[in-house]
Amino acid sequence: MLGCEGLAGVLMKRAGTSELDVFYPVRSECQADVPKTRFKLRAGKTLSARRWNSAFSQDGHLDIAKVLRRIQRGGVHPSIKGVVWEFLLGCFDPNSTFEERSQLREQRREQYWTWKSECQKMVPVIGSGKLITAPIIADSGQTIEKNSSTQSDLQEQNGGQVNNAVSDKKVTHWKQALHQIGLDVVRTDQTLVFYESQTNQAKLWDVLAIYAWMDNDIGYIQGMSDICSPMIILLEKEEEAFWCFEHAMRRLRENFRCSTSSIGVQAQLSTLSQIIKVIDPKLHQHLEDLDGGEYLFAFRMLMVLFRREFSFVDALYLWELMWAMEYNPNIFSSYEAQTNAGDNSVASEINEKLLQQFGKFERRNLKTGNIERHRALAVFLVASILETKNKRLLKEAKGLDDVVRIVGDVTGNLDAKKACKEALKIHKKYLSKASKS
Repeated sequence: MLGCEGLAGVLMKRAGTSELDVFYPVRSECQADVPKTRFKLRAGKTLSARRWNSAFSQDGHLDIAKVLRRIQRGGVHPSIKGVVWEFLLGCFDPNSTFEERSQLREQRREQYWTWKSECQKMVPVIGSGKLITAPIIADSGQTIEKNSSTQSDLQEQNGGQVNNAVSDKKVTHWKQALHQIGLDVVRTDQTLVFYESQTNQAKLWDVLAIYAWMDNDIGYIQGMSDICSPMIILLEKEEEAFWCFEHAMRRLRENFRCSTSSIGVQAQLSTLSQIIKVIDPKLHQHLEDLDGGEYLFAFRMLMVLFRREFSFVDALYLWELMWAMEYNPNIFSSYEAQTNAGDNSVASEINEKLLQQFGKFERRNLKTGNIERHRALAVFLVASILETKNKRLLKEAKGLDDVVRIVGDVTGNLDAKKACKEALKIHKKYLSKASKS
């Protein structure tokens, strides 16, 4: 991945898609299997490295309103995506200085490596440049030895060392998750040249393993690798990729909270059902009649934020558009205080100038008092997709398999910016109709 501003300027002038291969090259044998990329770098619209640097004051305060406008117009240039995402996800306060952020980076770096050191003592393969793809511990807590011809040599796979001392349920549960993380890692974004390197795969595995250790509540759930992978590619320093992922998970972690009686995205699926029922009661009733009223066919879209419906490049573009539109300048302070980031109790004190520091979606929520956490922009984006398929669903869908097939047709055929615009329209329509009911 390149970060050269001179190269970035040349690429912006070309304003095409093939130049993006410089940053996210696809393996030659996979070219025909990946969705077509629609995102294009557009001079004057895409946030460039020059525009980004000029948005900072001399001591480091960021003009977030200016940055949000640019992102919502044309996304972020690949050379600066990682550092921009750190602000969009609330890793840093735009009102902080260069010095304050430097100190915070150092504190987080120390915290990350403390956690990593703890993990290495239990499973030394962490940080070795290798990863685990076979179980290393049984439910009983006993270390699993090599037990079949199909299982690779455990000692070799684990760098020759697995700490056999297992003292509590947390350690056991964490160790049991490590091979599943490894299996997911080797399947994640394997069309990209970046992950031909085992070193890069191991970096993704390390970050996910340490997150699973740190998150006592949810740990690791399949799908998290799809969220984490772009951070590994965009941010060179492992600890910075970890904290970017950790902040993304603060927004998304409830999607991964599963139990024997419910799935993590259940609340968002319920919200989706409410939205369609309000804006398109005929379609909602049709889906109900097909036993699809729980909208489980939208599970994957919400779980991994449309990673399967878009190319890698377009998925990243979609994410930054959504995060910019949902941006709340209080996100950093609310995270630091471990409070609800959706809290807008200060709305009455916000003047028009401060309002510009909020994204389009969040701004409308502030004005209308719509602060429910499960009404994320992603839910309205799914609703907009269903609306575009309205006629086909009503005419062709005779069962849930038909619904899945029709909705699945959007894969590779969606434009991220248009999808977000339609989602905003659905949001406005929903708020208008809901207020009258």
